[in-house]
Amino acid sequence: MDWGMQNRLSRLIQKDGKALFLPIDHGYFQGPTHCLEKPGETIKPIYQYADALMLTRGILRNCINPAVEKPYIMRVSGAVSVVGEDLANESLVTSIQEIIRLNASAVSMSVFVGSKYENKSLANLSKLVDQCETYGIPVMAVCAVGKELEKREARYLALAARIAAELGARVVKTYYCKEHFEKVVNGCPVPIVIAGGPRTETQREVFDFVYDGIQKGAIGVNLGRNIWQTEHPVASIRAIRAIIHEGYNPQEAEDLYNQVKAGKA
Repeated sequence: MDWGMQNRLSRLIQKDGKALFLPIDHGYFQGPTHCLEKPGETIKPIYQYADALMLTRGILRNCINPAVEKPYIMRVSGAVSVVGEDLANESLVTSIQEIIRLNASAVSMSVFVGSKYENKSLANLSKLVDQCETYGIPVMAVCAVGKELEKREARYLALAARIAAELGARVVKTYYCKEHFEKVVNGCPVPIVIAGGPRTETQREVFDFVYDGIQKGAIGVNLGRNIWQTEHPVASIRAIRAIIHEGYNPQEAEDLYNQVKAGKA
């Protein structure tokens, strides 16, 4: 691995080998998502606790202060929406020149294994890897398993993660599954971060799956809605960070969450 690639990855994955990524890229297909109507305001109280942000070039330019010392992962796939025919029909929407110009530490794009557009998204991943490897920029594949398969079963999550790694992704973001998640991790030769998915009913549910995923080999998380859509986002991200970087168990994380929420920590 060349120096530039190692340097960028070291900014994202911390010295303990773990990572907490904070995505605010949801608007690229959902529009003004609840609690993310003004992304710059949403992240002000919480971005300091993240290891990296994940966002589009438009939000970066218009909502993020260039003086902020925080690495970011640029979302470079899109051109679809929730009112369109199929979210899997994504294209690459950002050039390598733009990625370099905006000083991205990494880029991300979705791959839709098992969907009608499986070949297109996987071919796009390969093209993106080819372009970014030339300049030492890591690619994170965001695995979105198609409607034809069971999204949360280890068998299919492992399939999508392994294919993404085989095509050259340096990091893979995938869903957590309660049963046999270790098979997903063990079958993928690059680091895995856990996606949050829809907002959970309770914070304890988040702490439980983050802790279990870390125990089973994930290096961290890429959580958005289960942080900034919660009633107490600072308490939430601090508790999740404690699980990832300080080895807290779910009960310890919940205790910290309650302390921060009460203004006692």
